[in-house]
Amino acid sequence: MSKRDWLEIRLRIDGKAADTVAEIMEQLGSLAVTWQDAEDSPILEPKPGERRLWPNTEVTGLFDKNADATQIVKILSSILGDNIPIAIIDLEDQDWVRSWMDSFKPIRCADNLWICPSWCEIPDKNAANVMLDPGLAFGTGTHPTTFLCLEHLASLNLKDQEIIDYGCGSGILAIAALKLGAKKAYGIDIDEQAIIASKDNAQRNGVVERLELFNSTHTKCHKQTQFVIANILAGPLTELESEIATLCLSGGNLALSGILDEQAQEVIDAYSKDFTLQKRKVKEGWVLLVFTRK
Repeated sequence: MSKRDWLEIRLRIDGKAADTVAEIMEQLGSLAVTWQDAEDSPILEPKPGERRLWPNTEVTGLFDKNADATQIVKILSSILGDNIPIAIIDLEDQDWVRSWMDSFKPIRCADNLWICPSWCEIPDKNAANVMLDPGLAFGTGTHPTTFLCLEHLASLNLKDQEIIDYGCGSGILAIAALKLGAKKAYGIDIDEQAIIASKDNAQRNGVVERLELFNSTHTKCHKQTQFVIANILAGPLTELESEIATLCLSGGNLALSGILDEQAQEVIDAYSKDFTLQKRKVKEGWVLLVFTRK
């Protein structure tokens, strides 16, 4: 076997067995175990307290360079069966942080809007540039739903307007709206870590004075605005229709995402009593729905 700095052992398994495989790898000396989709299978939102993995999950264990790969594979095969494909990969050591940073570039969401990692040069000084580092929780612009929402915001005339970002996460949508000309944004989330992340990102982007944040577990937002945007999940969106509707002024613009294509009609039906559907846009199986308040 060629010289190596690390050993990676990778296999595909039914998602239901992924946790068991991870435990076996850890018992065999794995330093870290990761999961990822082995195909392209979107996961429907889990029930409360439930965690779902993909139907075909790729499990990867990272081992010390001196680990006995042959013995590890032999043990895994004896437990899981010989029909499970297992790959052995030799890894060279590298500057993992630099390699990770180099893999991210500024994202162009529209002619007038970019999402840019803090270590990258701003690509267009005349555009709205949101400085946000990938790897942060709650959304950084790479997911189709976040991109659809950003693209939608860039299409609006937000100058001197107010907007509510329901389920603000990292604050990316509220911050983008402020960078695009909104005079005030209100961010709402139930997770205190999201509130902290939104505030930190707003400070980084120089808009913290124009962003008001609400942890809805403790404090309700009683504002009403012409523009409301919510990028969460279909289930919560459907359940929260009445609450979200009260935030939007008559004739106002509501944009919803975090919705799989096959879930869209359920959300449309839930909002039809208070809103009129104006646009439906799909990207990689995810949907953006744009409504007008009746």
